Amino acid sequence: MKSRVQELAEKVNMTYDEFIGEMRKKGCSEPTAIKIWNGEYENFENYEDNNIQLSNLRKAAAVLSVGTATLIPK
Repeated sequence: MKSRVQELAEKVNMTYDEFIGEMRKKGCSEPTAIKIWNGEYENFENYEDNNIQLSNLRKAAAVLSVGTATLIPK
C-alpha cells in the first residue's frame, strides 16, 4: 500500500530518489525523509505548529507542490 506522499509523488512523476534529494536540500535528514516517504507520519495524531513532525511535512508539501493539509490523513 502506498503512502499519501508516494501517491502524490507519482502524480507529479517524482521518484523516490528525487523526493529524498529534494527533502535533503530543505535540510531534512535522509532517515527522516525516508520515514515521510514511507508514510510513518500518518500514524501521528497531534500536529502542533511547533512540532518537528509538522515542520517536516511542510518541507514535503513544498517538495510536492501541495498544501500541508493534503498530506495529513483525515
